[in-house]
Amino acid sequence: MAVGALAFVACAPRADGTPAVTLPWRPLPAIPPADIVTTPAAGALIPAVVTEPVLNDSDDPAIWIDPADANRSFVIGTDKGDSTGGLYAFRLDGTRDTARTRFPMKRPNNVDIIQGAVFGKDTLDLAVTAERGAMALRVFRLPDMTAIDGGGIPVFDGDAGRAPMGVALWTRPSDGAVFAIVGGKGGPSDGYLWQYRLSRDSTGVMRGTRVRAFGSFSGKKEIESIAVDRTLGYVFYGDETVGIRKYHADPDAPDAARELALFATTGFVQDHEGMGIYATSDSTGWLVASDQQGRRLQLFPREGMPGKPHQHPSVVTIPVSAEETDGVEVTSTPLGPRFPNGMVVLMSTNRTFHFYDWRDIAARLPAARRR
Repeated sequence: MAVGALAFVACAPRADGTPAVTLPWRPLPAIPPADIVTTPAAGALIPAVVTEPVLNDSDDPAIWIDPADANRSFVIGTDKGDSTGGLYAFRLDGTRDTARTRFPMKRPNNVDIIQGAVFGKDTLDLAVTAERGAMALRVFRLPDMTAIDGGGIPVFDGDAGRAPMGVALWTRPSDGAVFAIVGGKGGPSDGYLWQYRLSRDSTGVMRGTRVRAFGSFSGKKEIESIAVDRTLGYVFYGDETVGIRKYHADPDAPDAARELALFATTGFVQDHEGMGIYATSDSTGWLVASDQQGRRLQLFPREGMPGKPHQHPSVVTIPVSAEETDGVEVTSTPLGPRFPNGMVVLMSTNRTFHFYDWRDIAARLPAARRR
């Protein structure tokens, strides 16, 4: 199905100080229909929406919430084609928003969005993706998806063996510092994740300064999925086939180097993949994780157990229609009549993303936890 063209777009300088740029994005080619999906398992959740497909290989989603009108919110999903990948924007009805889609890119792997980030006198919403083929982070101003990174922020000191895959963003409440936490295709048994502080130079271009390397790694597979509990200040990441590890997000925390938890070490078929946080309050809710080869989600109490904040048992396992889900994103913000209690977005291997109504997930929770 052919889609609308994306022209080269010249952007005038803005009052918020972000630089004028020219976006060398080419028109999207004709994209074939989504591949056939196998029949979901009995009892699997059915998505409220399935997006139009990407060109190559869907991987990871992030959600931008329009503060003025939640119905105009959209999802950014990565297509990790090696030379014809891109960031695709999808409306809440699953149609592609070609004006905000950025193509081509070199294997953009994971993406995250942060809203209300303060840089000097300016407040920005940002989408950041790990462009694996360019060994860089790419930073886009939202909602217009204007690149403000001068071509990319190099990561891992150019070590191609650590090509960037996972990325998660966090704003430190005490001073508003904005950080990107990055995982790669490979890395050492300690210091696998690198954390960068994002800032703007005198011309308004976004830069990154490494502030620490942290995080244990089993060496068994890789670390791709990273999620930050932005209110409680914790980083969760999947050590694939081993478990989910937890650290402080603040690089200056007194015990920032200490692993706080390793959980979900049993009960997964194979890979611990995409994760997201569903908040029921400032301190309670769910860590939602993809049991990839099991074709299901597992939910863990975000706040831990009473008196044991770093103990996170699996509370429920929910089969889903999406296949081999790699990337997950979650929000508890109401997004119009279709998603009044928020939504969960899952990547599916047929080049699409699935949007699930949180009410359908809540119905599977133990009665005492349905909120």
